[in-house]
Amino acid sequence: MNKAILVGNLTRDPETRYTKDKNGNDLSIARFTIAVKLPHKKDESAFISCVAFGKTGEVIEKYTRKGSKVGVTGYIQTGSFEKDGVKHYTTDIIVEEVEFLSKSEGQQKQEQKPDADGFVNIPDGLDAELPFN
Repeated sequence: MNKAILVGNLTRDPETRYTKDKNGNDLSIARFTIAVKLPHKKDESAFISCVAFGKTGEVIEKYTRKGSKVGVTGYIQTGSFEKDGVKHYTTDIIVEEVEFLSKSEGQQKQEQKPDADGFVNIPDGLDAELPFN
């Protein structure tokens, strides 16, 4: 079994690039690193490289930035490449699912603030969906 479940904060904005899949369609690849607190060392973190493909990568690019808290589920993938005659080894989490655990900038701007009397205005059309009309 190869399953990774992590919760942490992005150490920088995700880097996204686009390539073509085997069918010639555009494919998003988002790379990011999350800092995950180590369970037995209060002041230390592990920095985990993550890669998300397709729609998952697009969503991560759109809704996260440096400092965003996320939960990711995926699997561990290792690899290697050679650069300038030196072999480098990689370990990444391939993200299958992401959960946003902190509010994005857009969500924060859209939050309703109470009026002076303590009431929050309901946006037009929303009250029609409420079950207690």
